Amino acid sequence: MINLVYNEMVKLTGKRKLLVVSLILGVLISVFTYAQYRQAEENRKRVGEVNWRIALEQRIFSWENRMKNSRTTEEARKELAIRVAQQRYYLDHDINPSEPGAPTFVRGFVENSINLLLPLMMMVLAADLVSSEHSAGTMKVLLTRSVKRWRILLSKYLALLLSVSMIILTFGLLSAVISGAVFGFSGWTAPVLIGFAVDDGLLDVSGVQQVSQWQFIGMELGLAWFVSTVVATITFMLSVLLRSTAAVMGIMLSCLIAGTILSSMIASWESAKYLFMVNLKLIDYLHNAAPPIEGMSLGFSLMVLLVWGALALAVSFVSFTRRDVY
Repeated sequence: MINLVYNEMVKLTGKRKLLVVSLILGVLISVFTYAQYRQAEENRKRVGEVNWRIALEQRIFSWENRMKNSRTTEEARKELAIRVAQQRYYLDHDINPSEPGAPTFVRGFVENSINLLLPLMMMVLAADLVSSEHSAGTMKVLLTRSVKRWRILLSKYLALLLSVSMIILTFGLLSAVISGAVFGFSGWTAPVLIGFAVDDGLLDVSGVQQVSQWQFIGMELGLAWFVSTVVATITFMLSVLLRSTAAVMGIMLSCLIAGTILSSMIASWESAKYLFMVNLKLIDYLHNAAPPIEGMSLGFSLMVLLVWGALALAVSFVSFTRRDVY
């Protein structure tokens, strides 16, 4: 099995997929770091150095004004009220939710990448793992080898898991190093609050815990790895079922884009919570109190994604082991 996995890793590296994905991530991280640096400089020129407490109080005041606006819907008022209560909790405990430095950038970038950027990179890795065997004309040879089919497919899947882990590790390291070179490397031990919840429309702080930024980022990267693994597994299934790599990428791209659109209207379609693409933003559960739909939680979304991933893996192995040689 080790030799089979090694051969699959050689194929992946031979196609330079890992290198290309790493370069894409490096370029994007550099671009977003520069954009945030420019924004911070513009704000500093416009309003000067502002104490974080004053800035947070101004943000709370702005939300409270929106709550008083007659055009604001009742649902939006409830969400704003929870957000205000949450930020006031930060003020009362003298904790800056946006501590300047590289860790804050990494936190935000991982959070914003978990539902689209990272899944897209995983799609690139997994889309042609099996379907490319058709285009290369090696599928018949693959299926008639003396090695059992399930071992062949398992070696491909294990190579995919290794690649996903390498990309997540590279993503975290590049984010920390590039942003640290611009914003500085301080702030890794700054406190972050997690465990906010909503009970009968009110903020529940009974389960709030304080962790360091480096611990929170570790949680984020762990959740990002889980999401990436599930998306890669679903893409892997499509690569087994379909001969065309373009079709695989088209279907997954459509699903991921649909997920970002559905996230804004999920409150009016409750059954959508069982779709894998609307459960990708797991990091929101760590520090946001209100779930997108009542009944959704970190445990619920993890279970939904786990079921999707398990079913995709089962379909992959059943289809591949029973496929006719032609």
